[in-house]
Amino acid sequence: MFDLDELKEACSIVNKIVTPTLQNNWPQLSELAGCEVWVKHENHTPTGAFKVRGGVYLLNQLMKSANPPKGLISATRGNHGQSLSFSCKRAGLPLTIVVPENNNEDQNRAIKSFGTDLIIYGKDFEAARQHSLELQKSSGYLPIPPFCKELVLGVATYAYEFLSELKDLDTIYVAVGMGSGICGLIKTRDLLGLKTKIVGVVAEGAPTFALSFEAKKIINTDYANTLADGVATSAPMADAFDMILNGADRIVTVSEEQIKHAMYQYYQTTHNLAEGAGSVPLAGLLKEKDSMAGKKVGVILSGGNIDFERYTQFVSSIANDF
Repeated sequence: MFDLDELKEACSIVNKIVTPTLQNNWPQLSELAGCEVWVKHENHTPTGAFKVRGGVYLLNQLMKSANPPKGLISATRGNHGQSLSFSCKRAGLPLTIVVPENNNEDQNRAIKSFGTDLIIYGKDFEAARQHSLELQKSSGYLPIPPFCKELVLGVATYAYEFLSELKDLDTIYVAVGMGSGICGLIKTRDLLGLKTKIVGVVAEGAPTFALSFEAKKIINTDYANTLADGVATSAPMADAFDMILNGADRIVTVSEEQIKHAMYQYYQTTHNLAEGAGSVPLAGLLKEKDSMAGKKVGVILSGGNIDFERYTQFVSSIANDF
């Protein structure tokens, strides 16, 4: 998909806009997990999530091409839309984003704040994505899929920051939504010649990648129901699935309660706000803490974009158990 020189060039482009994010070993979190835990804080980007890296790199490539598009169109549950909105505003390029019904209102407001044309359609992400493709025919805008080389290469800059500094990590836990985050890690790990195991984590309510990984073929589901919006996927893209199947060690499934517990523990042990999808990797580590005992482990806190009402509701329900 890309080589090491391309990745380093992408870092030089992205880091002009997105400074390298914190990667920290938190003692209380390590004590909780029973291992040396390093957190990659992608909740500390200009849009509060790792996706912005992909948008910055994609727009850089599009705008320097011989025939830049007149506008872009895509679908999202939130962070992908914020990424494109942030980058299109900087480039002065019109953007239409389609989100499903009952999408996070904080995400909707954030997307619209960049001047993006926001359209609400469908019961889930896949319905919104299909509608965006229909709208593209009349708009003439360039459709941006949730997974493509430019997005993965831009996102992989976080993996390069992490793995070029922490080359002796035994395992990294990362959420799996549409695949750019985990694929960026896998490709960067391979380019650097490291032996770090990459473990994908999904929610029980959105198990398509876990089912597909186990079956070694894509298995779509007719549902994706989880508080972790960023992993609410029902139909994996073939390119992403192939990279995950060939490069991930395993896929771990976590419950809604385990995700809430991880959100609570992030605040309790690090005072960081973590959205559902951003908490999924920590939930996976805590589920497997016995097998990770004493090891050096990374977790990707991929974002902190969750509305206050839901966050307090989820966290308070768990806090009562302590």
